Amino acid sequence: MLFHFIVVILWSHTKHDNKLIAMQATLSYACGISDIPLKGETIGQNLRQIAAKFPERTALISEYQQYRANYSEFLEQVEQVAKALMAHGIRRGDRVGIWSPNRYEWVLVQYATALMGAIMVNINPGYKLSGLRYALEQSRIDLLIASSHFRKTDYIKMLDELRPDCLYPKQTVIIDRDWATFLSSASQVSDARLAEREASLQFDDPVNIQYTSGTTGYPKGATLSHHNILNNGFFIGERLKYTEKDIVCLPVPFYHCFGMVLGNMAIVTHGACIVIPGEFFDPEQVLQTVENERCTSLYGVPTMFIAELDLPDFAKYNLKSLRTGIMAGAPCPIDTMHKVQSLMNMTEICVCYGMTETSPVSTESCTDDPLELRVTTVGTVHPHVEIKIIDPESGAIVPRGTAGELCTRGYSVMLGYWDNPEDTKAIIDETRWLHSGDIAVMDENGYVSIVGRIKDLIIRGGENISPKEIEDFLIVHEGVSDVQVIGVYSEKYGEEVMAWIFSVPNVKLCSRCSFSMYLCIPGKGTAPISTYPTHSNRQRQHTGHGIPTLPNKALAKA
Repeated sequence: MLFHFIVVILWSHTKHDNKLIAMQATLSYACGISDIPLKGETIGQNLRQIAAKFPERTALISEYQQYRANYSEFLEQVEQVAKALMAHGIRRGDRVGIWSPNRYEWVLVQYATALMGAIMVNINPGYKLSGLRYALEQSRIDLLIASSHFRKTDYIKMLDELRPDCLYPKQTVIIDRDWATFLSSASQVSDARLAEREASLQFDDPVNIQYTSGTTGYPKGATLSHHNILNNGFFIGERLKYTEKDIVCLPVPFYHCFGMVLGNMAIVTHGACIVIPGEFFDPEQVLQTVENERCTSLYGVPTMFIAELDLPDFAKYNLKSLRTGIMAGAPCPIDTMHKVQSLMNMTEICVCYGMTETSPVSTESCTDDPLELRVTTVGTVHPHVEIKIIDPESGAIVPRGTAGELCTRGYSVMLGYWDNPEDTKAIIDETRWLHSGDIAVMDENGYVSIVGRIKDLIIRGGENISPKEIEDFLIVHEGVSDVQVIGVYSEKYGEEVMAWIFSVPNVKLCSRCSFSMYLCIPGKGTAPISTYPTHSNRQRQHTGHGIPTLPNKALAKA
C-alpha cells in the first residue's frame, strides 16, 4: 500500500510556488493518500463479496455460547434475520435497537439491519432507566432486540417499568425468549423481496446510530452511513495487515465503536474471524480463548491488558499465536505497551485515535512503526482522511510542533447527530471540518500526539462520561441543592468520577450518610468538606483535600 502525506499542490514549479510548498510543509495539516480506493458499496454488498470469496473460512465464533459459523453459514443466518425484520414490518430507514452484551446474535443483527436497510441503534448494556428511555424515545425505535438480562440487571423488568407511558419501542424481541419464534417469521419473506430491498439501498444511507456523551449533557446520536463505517473498518484492518487467516479476539463491547467498527467491520471486510470470548470482560476467559482459538489479534483498553498481565497464572497461557491488536480508548501507559509486546507476543500492536463522530478512526499507527512512536503518539492520518490542527481562537492552522485543536474532514465524518441539527452545526463547520475538541500536536513527520481536551468529558476505562448528565440526574434529588461532577486521576481506569454534592439542610441523602456536603474520593469512600471550587471553563485539575490530579498523558481515544 502506498501511503504518504500530501500537503502541497503537486504541480507547483515556480519559485513562488516552491516557497509556498516550504511554508505548507511546516503546517499541521496532513492528508492520507492510498492506492486503494474507497469502497463504493453497501455493507450488505461487501458481505456477499466476502462470503463468495471465503465461503469455508470461519467467520464468527462465540466460545461461551458454543457457536461457530463459516462465511457461507454466517451470510445465510444474516439473511434469515433480515427477512424476519422485514416480516415484522421494518422498512428502509426504520430504527432497530440492540440492547445486549456481546453475543453472536448482536453481530447477526448488525449485518442483517445493514442488509435490509434499517438503521441499527446501539444501546449501552449498562444503561439504567433514564438512559434507556432517552435512547428509545430520541431515536424513536421501531423494534428492540434485547437480552433478558446483563449481569444482575433485569432488562425485562426495566422495559416493563417504562410501559405504558414510553411509546417506544413499538415491538420487542427478547433474544433468550423469543429468538426462535422471531427467526421463524423469516419464511414470510421471499428471497426476491429481500433482493429488491437490497437493490434499493445506497451506500450513503444511514445504517447506524451510536450515542456518544457530550459536554452539553444529553447523549447525542452520531448517525453513520454504510460508506462511513465500511471504509473506516476496512482501512483499520489494512493498517493491522489483516488477511482471511487472522483470528481476532474481541473482549471490547460491541455497542461501542471499538467493538463494532474497529472490531467486527475491520475483521469481516478482510474475511478474517471474529471471536467472542464472553458476554463481558474476564481476563482469564480472554487468555484461555486466545489459546484455544489460536488468535492472532487481541483488542482492549489499557485496563484490560493490565488485568490480563496481572493474572497470577499468566505464564500458563500459550499466547504465541498473537501478532497484533489494538490498545485504545484511554491513555496507553508506556510500561503496559512494552509488556504487551514482550510478554504477549503482540509485537505489531497498534494504537489509534478517533471519535464516534468520525466513524471512528482518524489516525492510527502502523505495525512496523518504531515502538517509541507506537507508545508516544497515536500514529498518522488514515487513508482518504484530512486532519489539521488549528488555533482554537483564530481557526488558523498552527505550525508543526504547536498544540491546537484537532479537526478531521473526509468520508469518515458522520452524517450528523440524529434529529439534532443545532449540535451538528456546532461540531461540523461550513467547510465540513469536524472539530474534535481535543488538543493535539503534529510532529515534522506527521505523527500526532493527543495532549489534552477542550471538551469536558471524563474518560473512565475507555468510556466517555458526561459530567453534566450525572449532575442533571443528581440535582433532581430532594436532598441535593447543588452538585459538580469532575474527573480525577485513577491508576487503574485513567480517570474516575467524583461528585461534589451540597445537601439541603435537614434532608437525609441516604441511609448511610447524613451530611451537609461530601466529597467522594476513589478508594476512600466519602469525606466531608466545606466548599468546592467552580470554574467557568469546568477545568478538572483540582488539588487539595487529597484529590489526585490528572496527568498530561497522550490519549488513544477511539
